[in-house]
Amino acid sequence: MAEIEINGGRVVYEFVGPDDGEVVVLTPGGRFGKDHGGVPELAGALAAGGKRVLLWDRPNCGASDVQLFGTSESHMRAETLGLLVKELGVGPVVAAGGSGGARDTILFTLLFPELVTRLAVWSIVGGTFSTMSLAGVYVLNELRAVRMSGIEGVLQLPAWAELVEANPRNRDRLLAIGAEEFERVMNRWLDAYVPKANEVIPGVPDWQFADIAVPTLIIRGGEKDFDHPKRTSFEVHALIRGSVLVDPPWPEDAWERAVEASFAGKGSVFDPWQQAAPVLLDFVDGREVGPGTLAPGRARG
Repeated sequence: MAEIEINGGRVVYEFVGPDDGEVVVLTPGGRFGKDHGGVPELAGALAAGGKRVLLWDRPNCGASDVQLFGTSESHMRAETLGLLVKELGVGPVVAAGGSGGARDTILFTLLFPELVTRLAVWSIVGGTFSTMSLAGVYVLNELRAVRMSGIEGVLQLPAWAELVEANPRNRDRLLAIGAEEFERVMNRWLDAYVPKANEVIPGVPDWQFADIAVPTLIIRGGEKDFDHPKRTSFEVHALIRGSVLVDPPWPEDAWERAVEASFAGKGSVFDPWQQAAPVLLDFVDGREVGPGTLAPGRARG
């Protein structure tokens, strides 16, 4: 594990797999770090297939520093990833991510197209219920806390207290940001989670997807996965020219089972992800994964 300063904040990262392997950046969802259950297991499976996997703790995740800037939290993370890849000198890379990490990865591809050779996403958040749920989880509690109790109130929230526990620098960083700036940024980030016409995923206008020109793999959401709707997978597929949409390699109710197990302390919401390793390896290596074969380095028309 190593760390590097990006945009005034330290980002923790590590590589898994052979030094000469093709680099795959793997980005998890939520405010979960790179060590959250299911993520290292998927990284290990990709590494066993010869890939060099870059795992990283995004700002406000794991042991990295707290940061607050950008149009949305995902925009901030996408910018951070672009600068991280440049600083490490490992680009261009295969960009892969699930849940919130799918949104971060899509934005990374849009902001830094020269750094991406292929894009693979799954468990994509979209739709009214899913998007508004994220607002409740990641912004509304923060706004209530900072308005009622200032930045000290934010420090008492479990998610931010965990960030301080994992990285004690974060307490001073949050105090330095202060209540006024924290509230200002959270109000801006909240706007991304307000459902809008012609915006399939939060904070990304539909027209921007036309700029994605790399081979793209989309793993469809499960039948009853209301947090990552099946419909959203089809909509993103329709927006990215030449993308390939495949059925999930896990059971249709895998997300619901994983959430239940996580609440019971018996697993992680990302545990099913390692089952995606075979299709991801096929995709990265240019083998057929869907209705047609993707030639290396080319998107299908």
